[in-house]
Amino acid sequence: MPNSPAAQPFPTPQVTWVVCLCAGWCGVCRDYQTVFVQMAQRHPACRFVWLDVEDQADLVGDIDVETFPTVLMADTQGLWFFGPLTPQASTLSRLLESLKSAGLQVMPQTAATRQLLHAVQAAPQHWIAVSDL
Repeated sequence: MPNSPAAQPFPTPQVTWVVCLCAGWCGVCRDYQTVFVQMAQRHPACRFVWLDVEDQADLVGDIDVETFPTVLMADTQGLWFFGPLTPQASTLSRLLESLKSAGLQVMPQTAATRQLLHAVQAAPQHWIAVSDL
């Protein structure tokens, strides 16, 4: 299907998306949300998104999340990271800094990843706005 979101190129050039996939019932996620918002403030070049996998299941789509919190980082080049992350600011900060590393390997995006990124781009109500912090 040439007009499906999964078939279209990723639309926002030069933006790294940092998507945290969590659950409202998860105490670790609730605690991590503050850290995630602080990281959004420290890294304004990235677009941070907070998604509850149950409440925003329509945006999450076919992405499988087994452990919370799970973070996805991607841009037009591909997928930089997708997996569980220990809920500390230093861990996320090191991961964000590694994006600047010339030797970091990018992975191809799956159809589910592309679908998620297109969905969050169209849902700015889930973005963490640095100006609102």
